[in-house]
Amino acid sequence: MPFDHPDAVKLNDQVQLEYAERYDGEGDETPLDPAMFRPPHGLYLMAHDERGRPVATGGWRAMDENGEGYADGDAELKRMYVVPEERGRGLARRILALLEEDARAAGRRRMVLETGTKQPEAIALYLSSGYEPCERFGLYRHHEDSRCFAKLLTGQ
Repeated sequence: MPFDHPDAVKLNDQVQLEYAERYDGEGDETPLDPAMFRPPHGLYLMAHDERGRPVATGGWRAMDENGEGYADGDAELKRMYVVPEERGRGLARRILALLEEDARAAGRRRMVLETGTKQPEAIALYLSSGYEPCERFGLYRHHEDSRCFAKLLTGQ
């Protein structure tokens, strides 16, 4: 499903509200374009419940060295989100695994992500999925609350 599909827009709006509440701000202001998530340079996934309602999302986009801390061959994880009433069921972990598999198949060498100190459940997911802290990158690399993680995709 494309990043600009109405269901994706709905969940993106919800995650932005959650970011704004947690960080007393505007949400994630990283510029994103639907084209960034089109294969083979990215992928955007969405899960629906048994009634067809969108309940979880996640995507990756190809990134290479650009002066913001990325490295050639990076795949950046974006917009991982599960609606509150569906959390704890493993949806994020399943989406994450599918995104890693797709990025690996696309020749990406490392999955990277940025989250924040006020998202402890996200940090726990990534640490338990084999991610390790890495140098900060991206739009929020100079923010005190920013935490960046990486996982090698090669050799698996």
